[in-house]
Amino acid sequence: MSNDDRSPILRLALIGILVLCIVGSFAYVGGWLSPGLLTPKRFVNGFEQVSGLHPGFRRNHAKGVCIAGYFDSNGAGVRLSKAGVFKPGRVPVIGRFSLPGGRPYMPDGPMALRGMALAFRPAGEEWRMALIDLPVFAVRTPQAFYEQLLASQPDPATGQPDPKKINAFFAAHPEAARAIAVIRSKPFSSGFENSTYNGLNAFRFVNAAGISTPVRWSMVPVDPFKSEESAQSDMKDHNYLFDDLIDRIHEGPVQWHLSVTVGKPGDPTDDATIPWPEDREQVDVGTLTINQIEGEGPGGCRDINFDPLVLPNGIEPSNDPLLSARSAVYSQSFTRREGEKKSPSAVTTLETGKGG
Repeated sequence: MSNDDRSPILRLALIGILVLCIVGSFAYVGGWLSPGLLTPKRFVNGFEQVSGLHPGFRRNHAKGVCIAGYFDSNGAGVRLSKAGVFKPGRVPVIGRFSLPGGRPYMPDGPMALRGMALAFRPAGEEWRMALIDLPVFAVRTPQAFYEQLLASQPDPATGQPDPKKINAFFAAHPEAARAIAVIRSKPFSSGFENSTYNGLNAFRFVNAAGISTPVRWSMVPVDPFKSEESAQSDMKDHNYLFDDLIDRIHEGPVQWHLSVTVGKPGDPTDDATIPWPEDREQVDVGTLTINQIEGEGPGGCRDINFDPLVLPNGIEPSNDPLLSARSAVYSQSFTRREGEKKSPSAVTTLETGKGG
């Protein structure tokens, strides 16, 4: 057989191998080849198992409200990253405040964690981030996150997690117990508007010269800190955290400083349970202003997947294993809810009587 005769056969063989690889990758992601493998599908099933199925809502951070505003860059981030968002000037931002968990109508509470999700939209780019008001993450790996999720499932008899399962989880994951100690050492604020939100995972900034720098980032509030304990007497109803936020934004814009922590060699970039040393350089790169708030609905934040790996040129993921897992699970959750009938959000901007 001549070389000319063999070339079509080789091409067909290569095409066949490519197709098998594509099918295999979908089979892997779907968990078809390894029933015990922790896949995005299995992970989202875990959220549904723990919180129940609530069609049309996110499987985590189900209860939330949409926000919008802008980010004013002061130019200080240019030396660290070539991303357009750090050039001096203003870019629009759309986002969401939320409570973790898969129950969209859960009551607000004094121990409720708070989430801030944002999408920065400079010309020709998009940067999405998901932050929470904790100093560190409670787990280091996707598997540990999944095990923690299942351990937190309420016992039908008590409505609370089984203490034996919680203790067994911490015994198997001593790094989580150390992270919880760090978390408990930091006081919680009274509301969304005066909370510090942290990205937790490490990323890498790349500047115009190609220099790569490990970083973490935080949103530091301009509103003065007020402790959670001092505000408990002000609780209104099951939406009191959101009600207070709505009232505050109706009074005037709420602002945060975007603070970038610059890492040094040896600082862990693959473990979100470990805080970096407090003496690391902090760079204030600009101010986030939120001046709009509305209930979730078409055209707002409801249909945005706040995938932390949607990054502009100049920002890259680190080797933190949680990043790719978060991205895949967010995608799985988004796919499910987008195909479901939508129900009204538990939060509307009319609830406090000040209108939308």
